[in-house]
Amino acid sequence: MEVSTEALVDMLREVEADDPIDYADLPFGEQELRRLVMTSLVERHHQVEAGNMSVSDIHALYLLSTAKLVLENTVLHARLLLLQGRQIDVQSLLAPFTLKGKS
Repeated sequence: MEVSTEALVDMLREVEADDPIDYADLPFGEQELRRLVMTSLVERHHQVEAGNMSVSDIHALYLLSTAKLVLENTVLHARLLLLQGRQIDVQSLLAPFTLKGKS
């Protein structure tokens, strides 16, 4: 991977600007959490690159990992909405994870 972890952390912060994450009063800094998550993912990426997985297996691994995170995020968001007594619209919950202009 040619992009530095710090550059990726900065890009992540920019991506977040479109759909901000509510960190509320969590006991850690937002930037530090971004850095820890990105560092962990970059290390995992290097391990995957060093292995002898086929390109299609690597794509499947990343697709499944992303799907788990989107599913978990959607469930947590839906539970929060229910606790707030609000209605749940699954399409709205998934909207941040779809490509704009694509259907």
